[in-house]
Amino acid sequence: MKLSQFRFRLPEELVALYPHHRAFELEDGTIERVYSRDQCRLMVVHRKSQTIELTKKDDKGKPTDEQLNFRNIVDYFDEGDTFIFNDTKVFPARLYGTKEKTDAQIEVFLLRELNPELRLWDVLVEPARKIRIGNKLFFNDEGPMVAEVIDNTTSRGRTLRFLYDCPHDEFKEELFSLGEAPLPRYIVNQRRAEPDDMEQFQTIFAKNEGAVTAPATGLHFSRELMKMMEIRGFQFAFVTVHCGLGAFDSIEVEDLTKHKMSSEQMAINHETCELVNKAKLDGHRICSVGVSTLRATETAVGTNGLIKEYEGWTNKFIFPPYDFGLADTLVTNFYHPESTMLMATAAFGGYDLVMEAYQKAIDNEFKFGCYGDALLILND
Repeated sequence: MKLSQFRFRLPEELVALYPHHRAFELEDGTIERVYSRDQCRLMVVHRKSQTIELTKKDDKGKPTDEQLNFRNIVDYFDEGDTFIFNDTKVFPARLYGTKEKTDAQIEVFLLRELNPELRLWDVLVEPARKIRIGNKLFFNDEGPMVAEVIDNTTSRGRTLRFLYDCPHDEFKEELFSLGEAPLPRYIVNQRRAEPDDMEQFQTIFAKNEGAVTAPATGLHFSRELMKMMEIRGFQFAFVTVHCGLGAFDSIEVEDLTKHKMSSEQMAINHETCELVNKAKLDGHRICSVGVSTLRATETAVGTNGLIKEYEGWTNKFIFPPYDFGLADTLVTNFYHPESTMLMATAAFGGYDLVMEAYQKAIDNEFKFGCYGDALLILND
């Protein structure tokens, strides 16, 4: 397929800048937000019948005027159906420092630690033109956190050596205390990250640290919703995919077969394989929660439709047409035009049906992006 086939006009006001919430103005004029992870809107797409649901049904199965919300997802599954979640944990990857002598403010986005002993980190810097090898960056006025640029890796990429003499755990605690939630650029261009974001931009089941962006679909699952799902007999399995910035990279080629995804580190353990494979062999549905999970399971699935243990990296790029080996159900968010997440969604649900769903989302003012509303695709 062609890149231009995933181009559409997304009104700016439909990009969610905050998770679903109620806002209250306090006496001092400040705004307090009360967040509800599982109260975003839900659209349901039925792949085989080619139908799209936006509202709840009455006892006779007829549509009502009441909008579906995310908690209604439980009504579309049965006991034994299995949800696969990404349990990566986001760390506060965006820092702001000042360049020595000039005091220019520099954004430093931590990507991954290269060498714990030497305090070496792979980072992105902005504005990159001001940062050269040998420059020093200072991250607070009172503390000792200083970094030196020791290498250029890409046009915006740098290797930093942090000059901080202490045990490694203490160093990371201090470093992360200076950072903030690594919200996508389309949000931070509109507002700075706030203290609440570090909690809201993290799934409740986050466990394995290493992501620099959240597995966004997992953000909709609250403790209350997970308990409801457990009571109904749904099963939970977990994979780890350390979500990077590759999903947000602009695609520079019209022919999608020529695009190369950046690699992300991932792991699928024996326990997950046993649970998921048994559920599938027993005839239960397998629901992938988010595109990062979908890419991971497609990386590890065998020709027999079962997944295998895996530890390594994946650069799996999914776009139509694509034959999926494991999941038969997908829950995801609504994403930007020409995004790899939209392409994977279209591959799963069918290009024409998913693009129709996206148009309905715009017409009905659904919210897009990592803090936006949700789309459930069923194989019925």
